Amino acid sequence: MNAMNGIEAREPAYAWGQRVIALDDLVNDGSYPERPVDALLAARGSVGEIVNVGHAQALNEPVYLVQFGDCVVGCLEIELVPAPDGLLPETEELA
Repeated sequence: MNAMNGIEAREPAYAWGQRVIALDDLVNDGSYPERPVDALLAARGSVGEIVNVGHAQALNEPVYLVQFGDCVVGCLEIELVPAPDGLLPETEELA
């Protein structure tokens, strides 16, 4: 439970290491200063792997750090869907 507002933190739907697919184009919101704002970070349909799970207190929602190729992007659940088993061969790294 969050002591600040008395609301229990919502449990994440996805777990570390889980493969997910971007439901929309994911663009730079300014989090990547070396890339222009609105630059494409991961295209719709890109497959990534969850590398960390956090929590946005203001939204009371889980936040996922997802590795899409050479870029790690912060995502909300509404931006992701689980990748079906067998979509890609199981490897140590995503291509």
